[in-house]
Amino acid sequence: MRALIAKEIRSFFSSVIGYLVIAVYLLINSAFLWVFPGNFNLLDGGYATLGDLFTISPWVFMFLIPALTMRMFADEKKAGTMELLLTKPVTDFQIVFSKFLAGLVLVLFSLLPTLLYYFTVYQLGASPGNVDSAASFGSYLGLLFLGGGFVSIALFASALTDNQIVAFLLGMFLCFFFYYGFDQIAGFDLFGSADLLILKLGINEHYVSMSRGVIDSRDALYFFSLMAIFIEASRLVIQSRKW
Repeated sequence: MRALIAKEIRSFFSSVIGYLVIAVYLLINSAFLWVFPGNFNLLDGGYATLGDLFTISPWVFMFLIPALTMRMFADEKKAGTMELLLTKPVTDFQIVFSKFLAGLVLVLFSLLPTLLYYFTVYQLGASPGNVDSAASFGSYLGLLFLGGGFVSIALFASALTDNQIVAFLLGMFLCFFFYYGFDQIAGFDLFGSADLLILKLGINEHYVSMSRGVIDSRDALYFFSLMAIFIEASRLVIQSRKW
């Protein structure tokens, strides 16, 4: 399985698209946090906090993670290498999980350079170090959970089609719906007491809780369950090609 993970990561970094996706993520965040004037600008805000990074990042991930994963299954199908992969001495679950872990590693690579923002804010405080480090790193963990959820959703979208553009658009739509759609449905107040349950089904409710730096086992369980459901759904789609 390690060979499959390494293959996906090598494939990602062997093309300019891989570096471009990471660069775009960093460029968008840097522009809003340091360049563009407004509510997200750290220098204008006057507070030593990275809260705005964790507000912007989910919306950027909503576009970039489907771009990372759109080729993982769609390209294999179009190139005809999917059947070859299925003949290898690995299970369908190992194939899907390897691609998921590779996608999660790529998300981690995207996040690591943003630690420079943390060290910058750390030094820019009224007194150096006047930043809530525990909350910041708890929020990073929440963002990694969110990234994992988006990877599993976008990977499922890629498994459904052999067209990368369709996989990208479908993955982006599903990520948007799970992040924001349930909140909107619950906000219509159409289902009475069930509205709270609908709200809890959405990613945003759990991500906001974790982005405060508070790691609640219920939020972690939600993300693990979300990832498990979509990984299994991807496995079933891949397995159906044998029927």
